[in-house]
Amino acid sequence: MRKVVIKAGGVFSRNDHAAIGIGSLIIFIAMIISAGVAASVVMQTMNSMQQQALQTSQETIKDISTGLRLTHASGYVSNDTLSQICFFVKTTAGSDAVDISQVRLQISDSNTMPVLLYDNTSFSNTVSSGLFQTLNMSNLSNSEFGLLVIRDIDNSCTENNPTINNNDLIAFMVNATACFNGIDPRTTVSGKIVPEQGISAMIGFTTPVAYTDTIIDLI
Repeated sequence: MRKVVIKAGGVFSRNDHAAIGIGSLIIFIAMIISAGVAASVVMQTMNSMQQQALQTSQETIKDISTGLRLTHASGYVSNDTLSQICFFVKTTAGSDAVDISQVRLQISDSNTMPVLLYDNTSFSNTVSSGLFQTLNMSNLSNSEFGLLVIRDIDNSCTENNPTINNNDLIAFMVNATACFNGIDPRTTVSGKIVPEQGISAMIGFTTPVAYTDTIIDLI
């Protein structure tokens, strides 16, 4: 806006300050809008990164804190060969609950490595007839393991929902005859029990030089 002023003596003067002020105001408003848009983009990016970092940290904590551990293992000898194996398993300290139906048991005699899944028809919540006589082991193939509940205070481990948590103790039953045609003396056996998420329970032992007892400790 240009203002014309008539001074004494007939001299004309022009005032350009108003025009300059409006231009500065327009630039200032444009800078505020640009800064607001930039800030909005930065905030959205930070929020997305925060959510992703939180999800990653939660998954990492589960991977570290959740898991299974092998306490010991026993075997059953029949016809001078190891025909059945029992793995006693607990959760790791401070672990979340573990769904056994999603567990994979890998075991190898250095020649064969079958991967076994839970068979819900081979389950017992009591050891009624002894460790190796409660389940009908002939029903287990080279791709299945049975389950015996040794200790389950809160009854969380059931046939169709075999979930274990703190202080529970279960036994994974493996038909070694179906998996390996039996395991001979001096055989190195290795493997792991892999949960859906978290730490796996490692398996490793060598069978004795001779089988002198029907039930033997392997680990």
